[in-house]
Amino acid sequence: MAQRANSWWSGVQMGPPDVILGVTEAFKRDTNPKKVNLGAGTYRDDNGKPYVLPCVRKAEEKMRAKNLDKEYSPIGGTADFCKLSIELALGEDTEVVKNGLNATIQGISGTGSLRVGAAFLSNFFPANKVVYLPTPSWGNHTPIFKHAGMDVKSYKYYDPKTCGLDFEGALDDISKIPEKSIILLHACAHNPTGVDPSKEQWAELSNLIKKRNLFPFFDMAYQGFATGSVDNDAFAVRHFIKDGHRIALTQSYAKNMGLYGERAGAFSIIADSKDEADRVMSQVKILIRALYSNPPINGARIVTEILSDAQLRSDWLKEVKEMADRIISVRTKLRDNLKKEGSVKNWEHITNQIGMFCYTGMNPQQVEKITKEFSIYLTKDGRVSMAGVTSKNVEYLAHAMHQVTK
Repeated sequence: MAQRANSWWSGVQMGPPDVILGVTEAFKRDTNPKKVNLGAGTYRDDNGKPYVLPCVRKAEEKMRAKNLDKEYSPIGGTADFCKLSIELALGEDTEVVKNGLNATIQGISGTGSLRVGAAFLSNFFPANKVVYLPTPSWGNHTPIFKHAGMDVKSYKYYDPKTCGLDFEGALDDISKIPEKSIILLHACAHNPTGVDPSKEQWAELSNLIKKRNLFPFFDMAYQGFATGSVDNDAFAVRHFIKDGHRIALTQSYAKNMGLYGERAGAFSIIADSKDEADRVMSQVKILIRALYSNPPINGARIVTEILSDAQLRSDWLKEVKEMADRIISVRTKLRDNLKKEGSVKNWEHITNQIGMFCYTGMNPQQVEKITKEFSIYLTKDGRVSMAGVTSKNVEYLAHAMHQVTK
């Protein structure tokens, strides 16, 4: 057969590599025995190893004893998983669930849940098809919303001068967002900065967003993982509901249950009536049917087993707090060791920030230097995953950070 003159795909250009994947690949190639990977956004124990929660192992044992089948899940996931998920977010006694105001589906972890939410808003949001993201935001937020056909804009959030929240800048920008626009909010443990508003600031943001008639879309990927308390970490979401907002919400069980590869998450819309929630649910299911038909079953079964069993739930709450406490403790150790190194810089932001990630304040030149001279790998914006910091490498990290920033 004559070979085609041109391939069907000759016009396809090579796409840029994923930033985090590039950091990990460079780390793997490094032969330095002291090398440290601070790029990956997955929890590690104090030995730097992946961690499976004991309550997850117990849940899996219970599931095996039930001899479960492998039939398809319903399009929106099982009713138990959805009810337990929204109650975890809003509280078990929430009037939203009692009155049937939530349209909740199981999504494919946080990313898939965001994609379903973006598709729904792109199709049905009655006003501006524009979503405003904090600067910076999780790197995948922009492509997810753009892929769904929405426009993406931003509002001030992080202040590089203080390595903290630019609250006045955020208020000023949000006050100028056109009415009936969508605003995305990180419920807790802001990714990538680790900078969260205080409860008082959340209350002020709620008032302003309500005054501006904006639609709040909460991304909650770290409930329980930030402070160690699922109730504390859900404060913003619950406060907005209490203030009368009708929100969209995504949840993920990747971080707080360590179910990264199981891809368990949820997407919810809070409606004004049960009838409205039912209509929303019908349209969300139609979108899911075309996207991936129905969600995976194993991760959802693990979540359901843990949240519906009193002992397993109690175990999980203790274990997620232990993970959060380890992250909090290495933040303190890193700050203290920087001081011990003789650094005169103010590193208080390391312990003021919260969750898995920390914006160190190191610039791209300093990041390049710390990687080249000390084999410490992180993204060029100076963001480190605190899960990669352990009691064994924290002194080495502090020494390296001092050397490149002094």
